[in-house]
Amino acid sequence: MRLRFRCLAIVAFYALGTMLAQGAERLPPIPSSQYTADQKQAAAEFEAARKVPVFGPFQPMMHSPEVMSKTRAMGDYLRYKSAIGNTLSELVILITAREWSQDYEWAVHYPIALKAGIRQETADAIAEGRRPAAMNPDEEVVYDFTSELLRNKQVSDPTFERAKSRYTLLAMQLNVAQFPIPKNSTPLPRMPH
Repeated sequence: MRLRFRCLAIVAFYALGTMLAQGAERLPPIPSSQYTADQKQAAAEFEAARKVPVFGPFQPMMHSPEVMSKTRAMGDYLRYKSAIGNTLSELVILITAREWSQDYEWAVHYPIALKAGIRQETADAIAEGRRPAAMNPDEEVVYDFTSELLRNKQVSDPTFERAKSRYTLLAMQLNVAQFPIPKNSTPLPRMPH
């Protein structure tokens, strides 16, 4: 269930960002010299978190600084700390950008996705509106889940079960193997059985 929520949250976040980026002419960037106190605070928090001034799809969101701040925080989590990992998060972003024909999101995330490990052939097929031919099993699950959610506004039971079983299988496999966590990581607190 948590995987479904996380995938849904990723798609919803990028859909919102995409819609706002498409409306840039309707919600023009506000010069920082004209920021209200709330906008200044939101911009400072953005820069502290991202190490750059407010940019791209976050600029139109400055018309509602609270929405911008909450969206940035959710985006930071989904992009950098997602349960499905950065590579698959970038795949979700590409699928969403393609589905919405969002040029800005695509232009920014295409090179990031390639650097994160998405094969160019996969990204190019998505750009052309085709299902990529040679995806690994995780990419297939994420592609199907995201595509169904965006196109059908829901996810079929078989697709949900594939996602659930895929990630449950991996978790069980890692536990059985007692696979070590990455260096400098903190283990989760153990749940009572």
